[in-house]
Amino acid sequence: MPSFTSIFFCCLALLLSFFLSFFPASSSPSRSSPLLSAADLLLREPELLLLPRAAGKNQQGSMSEQQDHASKSSCSSLSTSTQESEEDVTVGTLLTEAKNSGRSLGKRLSHLDSIPHTPRVNGQIPDVNNATIDHETLLERLGTYGLAEFQIEGDGNCQFRALADQIFRNPDYHKHVRKSVVKQLKEFRKHYEGYVPMEYKVYLKKMKRSGEWGDHVTLQAAADRFAAKICLLTSFRDTCLIEIVPRGATPTKELWLSFWSEVHYNSLYATEDLPNRKTRKKHWLF
Repeated sequence: MPSFTSIFFCCLALLLSFFLSFFPASSSPSRSSPLLSAADLLLREPELLLLPRAAGKNQQGSMSEQQDHASKSSCSSLSTSTQESEEDVTVGTLLTEAKNSGRSLGKRLSHLDSIPHTPRVNGQIPDVNNATIDHETLLERLGTYGLAEFQIEGDGNCQFRALADQIFRNPDYHKHVRKSVVKQLKEFRKHYEGYVPMEYKVYLKKMKRSGEWGDHVTLQAAADRFAAKICLLTSFRDTCLIEIVPRGATPTKELWLSFWSEVHYNSLYATEDLPNRKTRKKHWLF
């Protein structure tokens, strides 16, 4: 005979079956079910609460990476642009920056009378004794007027190196200066060939060569080419100052050189303005 407990559970099962028959069978609730509240959805799938934050972090990270990339690209572009800009500094730009750099020296020697300049080729190199006396004379004059020489390498290009130092503040531009001077000599032959006691084509060929000494004809051509007044403080015993002015033009700058007569050219500065740049080893004849 069945016990009371068994009869109770059988009745309970029948009641549950009766009530469930009023509700249709359905699958487990989904996110789209309207019967499922937001709270139930979040309780069932708590990871959804984290999705916006994670997405935000991913989006922010992506944006940050894009900004970093853009920043790096911008910096790289700026660096490249700056480098190209630095590399693109032309001789013409340097020429503009050095413009009027020698005016102050002119004031110091304004009381001196300069002699008219006549272009000429180089004269005879003095012997050791005369060269030594000439050099001492030049040094005394430099001291008297508070001037100092920036020592130029004595490799045969000293005139062009000294001019390059005055124009560009860099004697290494001597090749450009020589090229410009030779071009001037070639293009305006009639202005210079009368001062050259040799076949003019031979003279031009010589002046094209690196190491060929410049003379007072090349100084005149340089003055004309660069629209500069070239001032020479010399070791000549009867001539202290020589001024070479551009032909048919108003000078836009002054270039100051010392001239150890027929031996060497240096670049001139006021003593207090003498550059600290290093000079290569000199190769003196004396």
